[in-house]
Amino acid sequence: MPHLTRRGFIGTALAAGTARAVPTVASKAATRRILTLVYDKSLGMMRAVEKIVPLR
Repeated sequence: MPHLTRRGFIGTALAAGTARAVPTVASKAATRRILTLVYDKSLGMMRAVEKIVPLR
């Protein structure tokens, strides 16, 4: 597994999230994606947890 810094991980996560969200923005505007970065002790690095919340 490659060694990523926090800055590199955040950049990678944002790029991946943007690439996934762009095609769906036009069709699904009634949800909000919440991206949280957490430290996973078992992996020894940060990981992204994405939660999709419907808008009211």
